[in-house]
Amino acid sequence: MNHSEDVSNRAAAMLAAAPVEAGAGAVIGRSREGRPIHAFHLGRGHQRVSLLGGCHADEPVGPRLLRHLCAYLAELPDDDPLIEGYDWWIVPHINPDGAARNRAWQAPGAEAYDLVEYLSHAVRELPGDDIEFGFPPAGDDDGARPENRAVYDWWRSSETPFTLHVSLHGMAFAAGPWFLIEAAWTDRCGMLMQRCVSLVAKLGYELHDVERRGEKGFFRIAKGFCTRPDSRYMRQYFESLGDEATAALFRPSSMETIRSRGGDPLTLVSEMPLFITPGVGATLGPPDPVAEEWKRRIEEWRAMVADAEGGEVARAARRAGLRPMPVRDQMVLQWGFISAGLAQTKRALD
Repeated sequence: MNHSEDVSNRAAAMLAAAPVEAGAGAVIGRSREGRPIHAFHLGRGHQRVSLLGGCHADEPVGPRLLRHLCAYLAELPDDDPLIEGYDWWIVPHINPDGAARNRAWQAPGAEAYDLVEYLSHAVRELPGDDIEFGFPPAGDDDGARPENRAVYDWWRSSETPFTLHVSLHGMAFAAGPWFLIEAAWTDRCGMLMQRCVSLVAKLGYELHDVERRGEKGFFRIAKGFCTRPDSRYMRQYFESLGDEATAALFRPSSMETIRSRGGDPLTLVSEMPLFITPGVGATLGPPDPVAEEWKRRIEEWRAMVADAEGGEVARAARRAGLRPMPVRDQMVLQWGFISAGLAQTKRALD
């Protein structure tokens, strides 16, 4: 069985499992508004794996996958390779307050998301409240959000370094899937990249491609692949704009925090679009003229939605070729990325 078939079979079984119920898992802390943060520790293997969802609460698909994955892993027999070989540390949603604020457009079982509802109701935290870049640089950072401190302390309870960390993210609009890789591993991820390329092609998508020339830590590796962002580069970006106040708000990311725990973990960030914008990346730029035209249209549609012209926005989007990406495909690709990361780190350890 090749990797794509294995991913498809595992994903089908995983998504057939009812997601873990609200309130399941260990409560490792509480949000600013007092909501519990749930975590799952599963498996008994030597490879320690961290999976995190919900850092940006307007990116709902990662938490959906992780809730299915936790339920699936909990039902596997002890001799299944995913249980026997791995020690899973999973936080399906680190940001329950953000999830509550985005609930209006995030129907729990939606097969795809609605553009008008998204433009009307999506809420995203600004720098300083951004949970992905909010982890304490040290244990005594009382200014960090309680969500970040809770997960940070949970990770510190592991005496053994992690081998893999994947933070599941998404994009509102893109040409297709985009995969972000730890810079220290870019010359060791050939197999991972090939497997992701094959799975994307099998599902009939184009890879998202962009050239940002290191802005915020995004260095293009190949079509569809880039280095992950980094707090140091984030600070440098805002400093270059003369915005020292915003630059000072960035703390370490989950990826940097996991690497600070020791070892040489592979850290990955998945980026799956809610809505497909065809043609982006045909000319890399910067600027990418197709991407710029999509941005212009989307801002026009956002203003129209604010003026209660949602029906016309939906029609205009269809005419322009914008289409929602099925949630199931997003989850299959996220699992494929995780699975490729597991295989790549296993190869490195062997």
